[in-house]
Amino acid sequence: MSTRALPFFVYGTLRPGEGNHDRFLRGRTVAEEPAVLHGALLYDGPGYPFALPGDGAVRGELVTAADEGYGALLRVLDELEEYFGPGHPLNVYARVERDVVRERDGATVRAWVYFAAPGVPTGPAIAAGDWLTRPVPPLPGAPRTP
Repeated sequence: MSTRALPFFVYGTLRPGEGNHDRFLRGRTVAEEPAVLHGALLYDGPGYPFALPGDGAVRGELVTAADEGYGALLRVLDELEEYFGPGHPLNVYARVERDVVRERDGATVRAWVYFAAPGVPTGPAIAAGDWLTRPVPPLPGAPRTP
């Protein structure tokens, strides 16, 4: 399993303000900056999204891990994403190297991206390519708004 020290491109529950950000990334990064992954499409999943190669763009954050904790963070994210190694039949995601574009300066940066593993069922496409702008269903029992 490759452990090349690359930043991570996160596009779903690991983004700032989302449920897994504080749990897995807080205190383990030195930079988190808006970025775009071109050549991909975003799909809804069971509470989290899936990216797949395609003719579109996915918005997210480029996350640079603190050097001293890189290996531990890589292991934690692989476990969270249910990535067991290249081609493993139980993978939910596949960790692959891709170029992403940092929004602040347009620089292209090589990063780890977790794509849906082959055969994993996805939900509908998120047309805007941004998990944070997806329609969110109301919580059960929440009052309806007009």
